[in-house]
Amino acid sequence: MILIIDDDSAIRSSLSFMLKRAGYEVEAVSSPKEAMDVVRVVSPMLVLMDMNFSLTTTGEEGLTLLKQVKLFRPDTPVILMTAWGSIQLAVQGMQAGAFDFITKPWNNAALLQRIETALELTVLPKSKEEEQKQIDALIRSNIIGRSRALTDVLNTVGRIARTNASVLITGESGTGKELIAEAIHVNSQRAKQPFVKVNLGGISQSLFESEMFGHKKGAFTDASTDRTGRFELANKGTIFLDEIGDLDHSCQVKLLRVLQDQTFEVLGDSRPRKTDIRVVSATNADLPKMVGEHTFREDLFYRINLITIHLPALRERREDIPLLVRHFADRQAEANGLPHTELSNDALHFLTRLPYPGNIRELKNLVERTILISGKKQLEAADFENQYHRRDEPVSSSTSLTGMTLDEIERQTILQALERCHGNLSQVALALGISRAALYRRLEKYSITINN
Repeated sequence: MILIIDDDSAIRSSLSFMLKRAGYEVEAVSSPKEAMDVVRVVSPMLVLMDMNFSLTTTGEEGLTLLKQVKLFRPDTPVILMTAWGSIQLAVQGMQAGAFDFITKPWNNAALLQRIETALELTVLPKSKEEEQKQIDALIRSNIIGRSRALTDVLNTVGRIARTNASVLITGESGTGKELIAEAIHVNSQRAKQPFVKVNLGGISQSLFESEMFGHKKGAFTDASTDRTGRFELANKGTIFLDEIGDLDHSCQVKLLRVLQDQTFEVLGDSRPRKTDIRVVSATNADLPKMVGEHTFREDLFYRINLITIHLPALRERREDIPLLVRHFADRQAEANGLPHTELSNDALHFLTRLPYPGNIRELKNLVERTILISGKKQLEAADFENQYHRRDEPVSSSTSLTGMTLDEIERQTILQALERCHGNLSQVALALGISRAALYRRLEKYSITINN
């Protein structure tokens, strides 16, 4: 049974009708007292409740009721309803234990999807055998490793992949966040639909709306043709918002609106368009700290992290390094038509002891570079050690800058920094004295691609 709590009879009737048509049993009440009379006796599947029950709009009654409901029914998910201008109130509710929030007027399809997600995530856990089958399927998706740290991640991915829950993937640069995002999509009910990747750190504030929502011809000076935005491309599928911590504050507001309502407007066309998407985000930034510093919106933070998956650094799962090395070596041989490379025990022991500030990306680059440069069928520790210590060598200054344009010099400097930092973008940005967002814009400007 779904319990609706709202003092507006029209809203109670509308929600009851919608939910009954969707096949749910419903009970609707108008006051906190009536709600607690029900909750004390019955355990609802889910509670859908307003935040205000008087002429005031402080939400104090709603917050008190929420705490009382969670006291009696701690495992029952609660979805809050509030006006768009009172989202901060919903954020307080999330902090007090609410599962999710919607704004009035709501989108019926989006609300039903959130109710379905809440119910799916609160069902009984799967058996060990079912969990292992899910993990095996994920490992077949090129996620390599058997460590406890990685297995915990895969367990979570297996449990939430088939839901529509928004997911925030955190972890250092180079830990494989994009691979986890793809695994979530491939193992979801949207697997046959688009998986659209968006590098938010590489989109300037001025181009954000055009890139994400699209534009009509003539919408602005350079709009010579119609453009389809990323949200429209991802319709029915999954949109992966990478480096969401680099998003400008004004763009965060625009993103929140489309994630909240699942509607957007194409530039040059005022007709709202609907989109049915699952949102997976990723960042190596400390978003809670950014929220505290008011550089990242708290309401957006709660919208994107219904489920948080933290990827361990490679140094926290060293037992997976031999498996990763073997995988990268075999893939390199296959891609370049090379013979199978043998790895000595000393070589594997050397590789498991390195610090890897660049994580899996650094290991991958080291293995591939050593195989290509050594040309040997069996690699020893010394082969990897020689290539590893190359990163400490100063960049050659013998290259003449005569005749090079400023852009050519800048591009060459970035390439050298990428080589020196083994593709770790955080270290590259730090070395160049620019932000990650600025680095991404330059990578795009010079068509420099990075393997994730």
